[in-house]
Formats: sequence, C-alpha cells, structure tokens
Amino acid sequence: MDKGSALILGGMGLILVGFILIFIGTLLLAAHGEGEVEGGGVIMIGPIPIVFGTSRGAATFAMILALILMGAWIILSLIARGD
Repeated sequence: MDKGSALILGGMGLILVGFILIFIGTLLLAAHGEGEVEGGGVIMIGPIPIVFGTSRGAATFAMILALILMGAWIILSLIARGD
C-alpha cells in the first residue's frame, strides 16, 4: 500500500469515527431524556485561529481539538512527504 492510499484510508477512518461518536452521543442524550447542548468551533485563516463557542468550556474544547488536529496534519504531511 502506498502512502497516498494510506492517507485516504486514514481520512475515511477519521470520518467514520466522527460519525460513530455523534451517533453514540445522540443515543446517550436520548437515553437520559435531558441534557444541555453546547457548541464551539475554530476558523483558521492562515496561521491565525478564530475560536468561538456558546460557553468558555466549549471554546476551550474547540481550541484544544484544533491544536490536536493541526498536530495530526503536520505529522501526516511529513509522512506523505517521506521525511
């Protein structure tokens, strides 16, 4: 398997994991009958992140997740380049 195929399979795997986590979260929320919904996100404009959220916790979580994803992107880029 070449590196391009591995990256495609890795990306598809991450998408599948995301769908599974959303499904499990929905089931858990439906089972308890009540819950609070918080949201947040990060918009990257070049190297400058714009973080937003409905609460401080959601914004912090979005920022941490963005840092993790940026690290994963750097690692995958180095793997694809062959370094």
